[in-house]
Amino acid sequence: MRRNSFAAEFVRTFVIFLAGGFIYGLLEILYRGHTHPSMFVLGGICLVWVGGLNSFFRRTPPLVVQMLLGALFITTAEFACGLIMNVWLGLRVWDYSNIPYNLMGQVSLRFCALWIGISLPAVLIEDFLRSAMSR
Repeated sequence: MRRNSFAAEFVRTFVIFLAGGFIYGLLEILYRGHTHPSMFVLGGICLVWVGGLNSFFRRTPPLVVQMLLGALFITTAEFACGLIMNVWLGLRVWDYSNIPYNLMGQVSLRFCALWIGISLPAVLIEDFLRSAMSR
C-alpha cells in the first residue's frame, strides 16, 4: 500500500511538472515568440514548488504570502538557471541587461513583480490538478 501511495504521488507531481513546463513554454512563446527547452524544465520545477508551498507549512499560509514566496522562489530559480544557461554555458536564452534594476542580466525587478502575479494562477492550477488527480 505504501508503495502505491508513493507511485501515485510521483505521478501527480510529474503531471504537475509537465503542466508547468507546457504552460510556461506557451507563455514565453506568446510573449517573446520563442522559448528554450530549459524553460520547460524551469517552468515545471516552479509549478511543482510554488503550487506545493502550502504543504510545507502546518497551516496553509494566506494566498498573498504564497504569491510572495512563489515570486522569491521563481526569481531565485531564474537566477540560478540564468547563471548556468546564459553565463556559464553561453546559450543566451535571455538577457535582462537592458532592463533597469537587473542583476547580472539574469533577473530584474520588473520580472520579479511579474512572478508575484504569475504565482497566483500557479498556486490555483497546482491545487486544482492535485485535487483532480487525488479523487
